[in-house]
Order: sequence, then structure tokens, then C-alpha cells
Amino acid sequence: MNRIMECVPNFSEGRDLERVEKIIAPFRGKENVKLLDYSTDKDHNRCVVTVIGEPEALKDAVIEAMGIAAEVIDMTKHEGQHPRMGATDVVPFIPVRGCTIEDADKLAKEVAAAVADRFGIPSFLYERSASASHRANLASVRKGQFEGMAEKMKDPRWKPDFGPETIHPTAGVTAIGARMPLVAFNINLDTPNLEIATRIGHQIRHLSGGFRYVKAMGVMLEERNIAQVSINMTDYTKTSLYRVFETVKMEAKRYGVNVLGSEIIGLVPMAALIDCAEYYLQIEDFNMDQVLETRL
Repeated sequence: MNRIMECVPNFSEGRDLERVEKIIAPFRGKENVKLLDYSTDKDHNRCVVTVIGEPEALKDAVIEAMGIAAEVIDMTKHEGQHPRMGATDVVPFIPVRGCTIEDADKLAKEVAAAVADRFGIPSFLYERSASASHRANLASVRKGQFEGMAEKMKDPRWKPDFGPETIHPTAGVTAIGARMPLVAFNINLDTPNLEIATRIGHQIRHLSGGFRYVKAMGVMLEERNIAQVSINMTDYTKTSLYRVFETVKMEAKRYGVNVLGSEIIGLVPMAALIDCAEYYLQIEDFNMDQVLETRL
């Protein structure tokens, strides 16, 4: 593949693995499309898929998967810890090689138009594809979630960019857009107190005066009976993972709470982890050429 685009669609199903397999089937065994990773979470009730491919082939596979998700997921019955507004909740396109952010924007709009036409699913353009500044932030777009979205869309400021002017009755609405690489980075706390995780999330997120390239909230991991600070790092080159991790540890101490560990959902650029290694090992004058895999 000479031109490579990445897509990380999030589907609102993380418990029924048969449904998940049906949704991701369009990404398997396709020419010029490669499924890199998918992960499910029962608490979030969500599946995060990472797939790359030639832009046109990737577009077709994403559209097919969104159609299947609309068939097998009924949002009127969906419950989970993660905010969501649609069967296919969000579809970001990320340029990887031989592509620009403008190419990703073009692809996002083509997909939005296609799913509106074929499946009657409305969509908002977000991030670099946003048609207005108040639509750029995914949290703002998703506010109200599936249950409140039909009422929200009556406001002219929240008319969808593509598709019907109200939600699909069972598949909801989708956010589609172009963005730079994102790292889904979660930090687990040794407490079942969700309020503590929520307060820490509030302290570190950009929307509340925290780090510029951080979105965060508190969620409860019911199976483990612990609270988690769930984080999206929207530009790891400007706000590093280690800086956020150390800040969460510091803020947790004020509540007498410790960090149990962290997790990364989906794939992560090597440079984001090398940045952490440099910090914790205090490596001087390090560069990526010293990483064995980059020389292969």
C-alpha cells in the first residue's frame, strides 16, 4: 500500500462477542485493508477497532461495518459507562503515510454522505472536519448522549451535517472526522469511589483548565470494583503521557488514593512510549534511531 490511512471506529457493543465479530467482518480478508487491532470492554460496553488501508478500500470497509452495526445494535437498549450517541459512535480518519489531514477530511465527508444515503444515519463532522467551531470537540457533540440527542438536534446549531435532521431510531447518530493520532490512556485507582476519579478527570482535562491536549472523565470498572480516570490524549507530541500520569498520581494523593496501574486501548505510536522511557530512565541525548525496530 503506497497511501495509508488509519481509521479507529468505536462501536457501541462490548459484551456480545458474536455481534462484535459481525461488525468487524468487513475489515477481514479485504485487499488493501488490514485489521490491526480491536478491543472490547464490558463496563464501557464498547468496541474500539484500529484498521488501516488504501483510502478507497478503507472507505468501503468502514461503510459496510457501519451498516452492520446499525442492524445488530439497538441503542434504545444500550447501557454502558462510556458516553455514546450511536451504534457507530465515532469514526475518526487519521493520515499515516502518503496522505494529508486534508485527504482524511475528504474521506470523512464521503463516508458521512454514504451512510446517510444508504442507512439513514445522520452524522456530525468533528475535529479537523468540523463545520463550526462549537462542533470540533467530540465531548460537545456527544453531550446529551443517545437519550437526549433527538431533542438537541431540534436546535439549529445542532443540525447534522449529513443525513436526516433527527436521530436514526435505533442506530442514533455518528460523529465522523479527520484528526491526528490519539492515544486512549486509562489510569486505574485503588478506590471504588467514582467521585474521586471524576474530580481528577476534571482537574486534568483541557475543558476544565487542565492539559491542552487531554480529554478525561471518571468511570467505574464494576467487575474490579475500582474507579478509573479514562483519558484521551489528542496530541501526545504536545502533552506527554508521563506528565499526565504523574499529575494523576499527585492529585490522587490528596484523597489518600494510589494509582494501581494504567492501560492503553488500541494501538499507540512508538514515539509516545519512547518519550516516557526517556523521562523515567532519565536518558540523555536519546533519538529514535537508537530503537532497534526503527532500523529494520
